[in-house]
Amino acid sequence: MPSLFQRAAAAVRPLDSAAVAEATAHQDRLTKPRRALGRLEEVGVQLAGIAGACPPPVPRPGAVVVFAADHGVVAEGVTPWPQEVTAQMVANFASGGAAINVLARQAGATVTVVDVGVATPLPAGCAVLSRVVRRGTANLALEPAMAVDECRAALDVGAELAAAAVAGGARALVTGEMGIGNTTASAAVIAALTGRSAADVTGRGAGVDDVGLARKVAVIDGALALHAEAIAAGPLTALAAVGGLEVAALAGFVVGGAAAGVPVLVDGVIANAALLAAERLVPGVAARCLAGHRSTEPGAAAALAELAMRPLLDLGMRLGEGSGACLALPVVEAAARIMAEMATFDSAGVTEKEG
Repeated sequence: MPSLFQRAAAAVRPLDSAAVAEATAHQDRLTKPRRALGRLEEVGVQLAGIAGACPPPVPRPGAVVVFAADHGVVAEGVTPWPQEVTAQMVANFASGGAAINVLARQAGATVTVVDVGVATPLPAGCAVLSRVVRRGTANLALEPAMAVDECRAALDVGAELAAAAVAGGARALVTGEMGIGNTTASAAVIAALTGRSAADVTGRGAGVDDVGLARKVAVIDGALALHAEAIAAGPLTALAAVGGLEVAALAGFVVGGAAAGVPVLVDGVIANAALLAAERLVPGVAARCLAGHRSTEPGAAAALAELAMRPLLDLGMRLGEGSGACLALPVVEAAARIMAEMATFDSAGVTEKEG
């Protein structure tokens, strides 16, 4: 029997070409000079293609799903933060005190926190969904981060949560994550799937100094060499070798959202790595996603360039959690409302420009 991820992957379709054509023509009939709303018009057309309808439905309410997991590679000194911060931040998300909670409340979005592989025990009564595949990954500098079957299980978790969110009424999905050490794993995934060097895609993450950054780059370089055979074998084995449980879950979440016919707003470098993996596993899935913002992490720019995607916002952010993508939700909603609510030249009795 196909897995949840496999069923979602089989359900992903190209954008609806008829809806895209109709939306493109409709934009030109609205009471404005052609292309005057810039990227907002492009987003409206993409939303129509995703939904297969013109005008597209308003992508509200949104659902943020935060996947949390730990990383064995922290043993290599790639981050100044101790591993137990992952569990502490998960508790913060669950109690509504993190940045993503504030931004989601502003956007009218829900926040669901999912434990895919947090290593430290969570506080009793913590309002978190348990979908633990394993208690943190292995140290990717020494061995594969996870077995291929564990990677598949994390992909299934993401697909499951996407389907559940849409079944619960969500009309847009937002990728969220938490995991000390996950910028290292994400940079490794991006380097593995793009062929770029570790130095090109590795940033300071949660604040390493120059010495720490050099160590981080060296660790990723070593991991890429150690796992070269797995990386060459394909995206699934590459993701298992150098990725993270939350990265794999996010990849499944992206595919699940695409299969359900709702837009998926992708956050920063961790989510960009997941989207890149999802696109390699299910070609065409990125067309149903929007890059919420441009993270300052260099790997984010590399992944988006590889996917030929332009972010909606550029605010110099690097927090993660889904924060930048959540901030983009009102922009995406505005694009849909323009399509549905703005008058055309004919309906408003406005004379169009000659020619």
